[in-house]
Amino acid sequence: MKKNVLITGILAFVFLDMMTQAQNLSYPQTQKGNQVDEYFGIKVADPYRWLEETDTPETRAWIEAQNKVTFEYLAQIPFREKIEERLRTLWNYEKVGSPNKHGEYYYFYKNDGLQNQYVLYRKKGSDGKPEVFLDPNKLSDNGTVSLGGTAFTKDGSLFAYLTSTGGSDWREIFVMDTKTGKLIEDKLIDVKFSGVSWKGKEGFYYSSYDRPKDENYLTAKTQYHKLYYHQLGTPQSEDKLIFGGEAQPRRYVGAYLTEDERFLVISASESTSGNELYIRDLSKPNSKIIPIVTGFDSEQSVLDNEGERLLIYTNLNASKQRVVETTFKNPVPSTWKDVIPETENVLSASTAGKKIFASYLVDAKTEVKQYDRKGKLERTIELPGLGTAGGFGGEETDKELYYSFTSFTYPSAIFKYDIASGKSTLYWKPEIDFNSEDYETKQVFYSSKDGTKVPMFITYKKGIELNGKNPTYLYAYGGFNVSLTPSFSITRLVWLENGGIYAQPNLRGGGEYGDEWHKAGTQMQKQNVFDDFIAAAEYLFEEKYTNPDYLAIAGGSNGGLLVGATMTQRPDLAKVAFPAVGVLDMLRYHTFTAGAGWAYDYGTANDSKEMFEYLKGYSPVHNVKPSTAYPATMVTTGDHDDRVVPGHSFKFAANLQAYHTGEDPVLIRIETEAGHGAGTPTSKQIEQWADIWSFAFYNMGLKVE
Repeated sequence: MKKNVLITGILAFVFLDMMTQAQNLSYPQTQKGNQVDEYFGIKVADPYRWLEETDTPETRAWIEAQNKVTFEYLAQIPFREKIEERLRTLWNYEKVGSPNKHGEYYYFYKNDGLQNQYVLYRKKGSDGKPEVFLDPNKLSDNGTVSLGGTAFTKDGSLFAYLTSTGGSDWREIFVMDTKTGKLIEDKLIDVKFSGVSWKGKEGFYYSSYDRPKDENYLTAKTQYHKLYYHQLGTPQSEDKLIFGGEAQPRRYVGAYLTEDERFLVISASESTSGNELYIRDLSKPNSKIIPIVTGFDSEQSVLDNEGERLLIYTNLNASKQRVVETTFKNPVPSTWKDVIPETENVLSASTAGKKIFASYLVDAKTEVKQYDRKGKLERTIELPGLGTAGGFGGEETDKELYYSFTSFTYPSAIFKYDIASGKSTLYWKPEIDFNSEDYETKQVFYSSKDGTKVPMFITYKKGIELNGKNPTYLYAYGGFNVSLTPSFSITRLVWLENGGIYAQPNLRGGGEYGDEWHKAGTQMQKQNVFDDFIAAAEYLFEEKYTNPDYLAIAGGSNGGLLVGATMTQRPDLAKVAFPAVGVLDMLRYHTFTAGAGWAYDYGTANDSKEMFEYLKGYSPVHNVKPSTAYPATMVTTGDHDDRVVPGHSFKFAANLQAYHTGEDPVLIRIETEAGHGAGTPTSKQIEQWADIWSFAFYNMGLKVE
């Protein structure tokens, strides 16, 4: 490993003469409106409603004024450029994705180091010479057009890809002839929350909403998802509606074909949890769509098939998931028989080489077992260590597959796995200016407010002194059945090598321990999530890792809500707060884009007076209190975010600046031509993280040498 010569990592010097610049900051004046809403007879003021309309001249002027204050503040941090330089140096290494076979070629993604977007390469056979197949960096001048999904025909002759502009969830679909590299005439627009599923080479299935006619289409509510079939060579206006729309109103509809392309499988849902499952036999013209599961109380998907025998992955009557078998002739749940029964650990399942790969979460770490299609255990796969493994999927003819493995101190590497023998061999690993032996990770279990035991990973440089004064970055999510597992981050290295501690708790609301763990952090139990997060910080204080003067709390999206709720409930808990692209107005989140689909986790203010009062009780926008000193805060968002619209962050920042009485800065950093995060160019990511680490160190009174 190369020796780090750019930053020594010494944080021993405190700015003796440093005073926060916040007392000298002049925040932009944010005009208050007279908007008042009424819920169950209770009036609620919303003075910054006008900021929800992102593209008005008034809001654009506000964005420009806020960014001017923020970037001027960040520019005066004396070591910010040094941190950005170190990030750029660390980031500049070759990154390679796992190869996948399509036709005669293996396709894989690669980034030479600082390219804004990953480039799709291919090579003929496993040992062929790599060649560029598609370079998204050439789709725009500044790297803000990214790939949003890809799909090959079964024979690999045609390739469909989706593009996103400025990070938006709205996509365009293009089709390429893989032999010539030329685009064919078909181009689809206004596609959202969709993949592409080919039916032979004749056409494909995709999903979308009717594009809102409102000029503010990035914030307008989308309601009924529709599944279409597009026949190649025909205009999009002639695409056939297969499922959804007003006749079958569902908020999310997706589809895929079984590997033999006999069956079309349709998944339909109203929220981010629970789905209906349907199937159609494409081998018979005009066949009916048959329901397998109706209602939204469970989640299921068709994993694989052998003729009419179907393998289904489900949590129906199995909160930690199982694999069952049934037949197409009568696929309803009453006929299901266990192939891989539920265990005490959460299961994810995939197939390749006529095998089933069962990936279990064991206290948020991966364990993988290989079964035959009848459910007979063949082996437990030996992984490189305790961490996160993924990629155990492929076609039934595959003899081998490629999986990735990573942990907090193990940069993501790719392994080639022989399915017959169970042997793993290293295929690729990155060359990074990083010595994993210098760092360690431990997993602890702490008690939350109600006594629930919550796991947390803590990573730091070996030999660190537990004196309660270590800068600590506490990051979590806690929602939507999402599991946070060990992973390596190049951006995190700057924090760690400068003496920082990284802590990642697995809060309730996530999926680490199944449905019960998830539901314990939803709707009227959402406070459990915040309590778990606060308890994580208090554990770090008690064990002398850090103290409130050296703690930064962070999270994005639902995690942005977590940070916003925590800092308004406990403004004394942390020195620094980073609510990123957060859901921060809990009374109105469901009125934007696809936000209504989050109601399973949150509930809505229209459900009942009790739910309204509960949401209002923790909604960050509504709980910023006058005459209160809040942590040094940098709210972050993107002006093209149509997942969690930036109005959430705008209104929260305006409230903070109006009511905050402390000397620490409360800023908002608004990335232009960027969305919720996916597809953000490398150059912008480096700038963002340089700002984040600089802001944290500076406001903790620490110096990076």
